[in-house]
Parts: sequence; C-alpha cells; structure tokens
Amino acid sequence: MKDFFTKDGFKTVVLVDPDRFDETDIEGFKEKINRISVSMFFVGGSFISRGNTEKTVRFLKKHFSMPVLLFPGDYAQLTPVADAVLFLTLLSGRNSEYLVGQQVKAAPLIKRWQMPVVSVAYLLIDGGRLSTVQYITQTVPLPQDKPELVVATALAGQFMGMDAVYLEAGSGADIPVSLEIVRRVSKAVDIPVIVGGGIRDFSLLEMYREAGASAAVIGTWFE
Repeated sequence: MKDFFTKDGFKTVVLVDPDRFDETDIEGFKEKINRISVSMFFVGGSFISRGNTEKTVRFLKKHFSMPVLLFPGDYAQLTPVADAVLFLTLLSGRNSEYLVGQQVKAAPLIKRWQMPVVSVAYLLIDGGRLSTVQYITQTVPLPQDKPELVVATALAGQFMGMDAVYLEAGSGADIPVSLEIVRRVSKAVDIPVIVGGGIRDFSLLEMYREAGASAAVIGTWFE
C-alpha cells in the first residue's frame, strides 16, 4: 500500500494527536488545513489515552475527504475505521518491544480487520531535545552529523522489504531533520521517504520536496 506516497506527487500530512485534538474548533482547523493543501492525515502518537484514536478518526473522516492513516505508538491505538495503518518498526533503536513486540500484538487485529498496511522503517533522528518517543521507547536517536548511519539504517529497512522510510526528529523538535540527511537517504533508497518533527516554517516543505522526500508531516503547529 505504498501507493499512498507514490501517486500524485509530494504529500503534505497533518499528524493529529487524539489527546490534544480540539473538535470544538473545527472551523479553525479547516482554515489551517486549507492554508497548506493537506493530502492526508496521520492519527496517533507515542502516548495516547485508550479510545481517543477511533473517535478522532471518525471525526476526521466525517469532515474531510482525505485519507486517514493510523500512526500508532502501540497496538492499543489500532482501530478498523481508518483507511490504513502505518506498520511502524523502530529500526533505529534496539528495543525489541518496538522492533517486533508491538508488531506481533498488532498483527492479528490488522488481519482480522483486513486493514491496508504500509510497512514503515521508522528512524528516530536527534531533534535537539528529549522527545516523547525517545523517552517511551528508550531509544537513542541517530545523530544528525552522522548521515551515513541514517542512510545505512534506511537501506536496511528497504532490504527488509519495507514500503517506506520515516525520518522522525520527534514532536516539537528544536531541530528538524536536515536537508542533507533527506537528500542522502532519498538518493540511496528506492522507496518513499517521509519526514517529520519540528517543521514550523512552511518553506521547509518545498525544500524537503526538492531534496527528494515523498511526504512531510506537520503536527505541533496544528495543536
């Protein structure tokens, strides 16, 4: 299901945290969406209250026509009402729970619901501050001044059969993923590259597109 990121050019994605989403301000949310031509939504996060994910997905699907994909921090965030699920493997870390443990727990549910799956090599990049995903997973981020390590990890994801690579600086990162890393990874791999974390300047979206990314994800600005 990597077609989500290979058709119709560069994608601007909004990541919605169900615990922070304000459904009462739908008009303000729509205004922001229209400002940047959003292609799809991701719903989820590293630390989400049980039950809020499905409610948020239903709300977005009611008010918008764009695809809604799950971005689960753990298997408890899964819901069959989304259009697809990002089957994330935290390939940059060595915590077996997020390399295979959560995936084993999620697999039977995804199979039962017949959900479309996008298999993603999830790479945590140092964003200059302690991120929630880093704290929860006890993962050491890949350093931005070692792009060769990021490239090698991304290539490993491709060779393991994954559909896409996600370069993540962390929610609210002080330092977004560098253009050099995006260029080098995009040149090295033959699968879509998704970039997220710390994107506050919309001009960076175009820079990521020019650097070879297939999609960029904005979250904190909307919250």
